[in-house]
Amino acid sequence: MIRVIRGDITELQVDAIVNAANSELMAGGGVDGAIHDAAGPGLKNEVRSQHNYLAPGKAIITSGYRLPAKYVIHTVAPIWSQYEEQEALRLLYNCYNESLSLALKDDIHSIAFPSLGTGAFGVPIEKAIPVALSAIADMLEIGDLDLTVTICCFTSEDFE
Repeated sequence: MIRVIRGDITELQVDAIVNAANSELMAGGGVDGAIHDAAGPGLKNEVRSQHNYLAPGKAIITSGYRLPAKYVIHTVAPIWSQYEEQEALRLLYNCYNESLSLALKDDIHSIAFPSLGTGAFGVPIEKAIPVALSAIADMLEIGDLDLTVTICCFTSEDFE
């Protein structure tokens, strides 16, 4: 099941939330900063102790610490201006695909995504939406999965 809501991803009662991280895995602005602030210093310490760099399209999983979510899946969207369009969209698809693969591997039954790449990384929302829905639908078609996917839009513009 896929649902789209408007809200604050850090407050959702789901098994895992997805963090729109940067490659250095340092707490930044937007959803990344909000997740790090809400989770507390344990999240930063775990990320930094295990990883110094995460390539666009890749994903890792950590504990959720002070978040309602048990896990945080960190993924790095492509910076739109640094790639040819098709490559950027392929990397964005991989962000969703790898995040969902980690969720399934860790027996996660509910996951929430922000609008990956559409903030500071500049992916046009009209290009990002079909990629996100395609990647999620492809994963859900694999079989009889007990997985609820929430797309959590922070702004009314993204929700519309």
